[in-house]
Amino acid sequence: MQTLAKQILEHAAELPEGTPLVAKELLHLGNRAAVDQTLSRLVQRGDLLRAGRGIYVLPVESRFGTRAPSAVKMVEGLANQRGETIVAHGAAAANTLGLTTQVPMRAIYLTSGPSRRLKLGAQTVEFRHAPLWQLIFPERAAGEVVRALAWLGPEKAGEAIRTLRTKLTPSVLKEVTSARARLPTWMAQEISTLVING
Repeated sequence: MQTLAKQILEHAAELPEGTPLVAKELLHLGNRAAVDQTLSRLVQRGDLLRAGRGIYVLPVESRFGTRAPSAVKMVEGLANQRGETIVAHGAAAANTLGLTTQVPMRAIYLTSGPSRRLKLGAQTVEFRHAPLWQLIFPERAAGEVVRALAWLGPEKAGEAIRTLRTKLTPSVLKEVTSARARLPTWMAQEISTLVING
């Protein structure tokens, strides 16, 4: 068993920080029961962190001791591994765009996958299943605009659009307006003012 534990840790060390480990990806090292048992033992010893059911992650060693990997890196790794689209929640997007000074206290992401919570040390990272229109343009300013407007809602969207018109480049505004057919009617109407008044 010791060699399997060593192999799993060596495999984990070769991955980028925060990359989730799952038993299915370790079956080349041993059978499923042995891998599951070894992962549990490694968590008990503190060599791995259990982020969620069947999801493990290697803690980061620093001169101050060990810590959980950053949530951002874990999210990137999970998106790549699972083939999910995962984006920042609308509250975070609104903050990034300067539409609110409210800083989200919890790490919340929208995903094309199932809703779930993962633990990274003391931090809980929440994934909320979202409709496809809220996941458009991942990692792009146009996508952040859509998610921020969804979070702000119809009541505050008009004011937000007026603010964004002065902040965003014409190419971002054009990308946002190109998505109107995929958006809820209220949002498509608000975004249309970018074209009319642009």
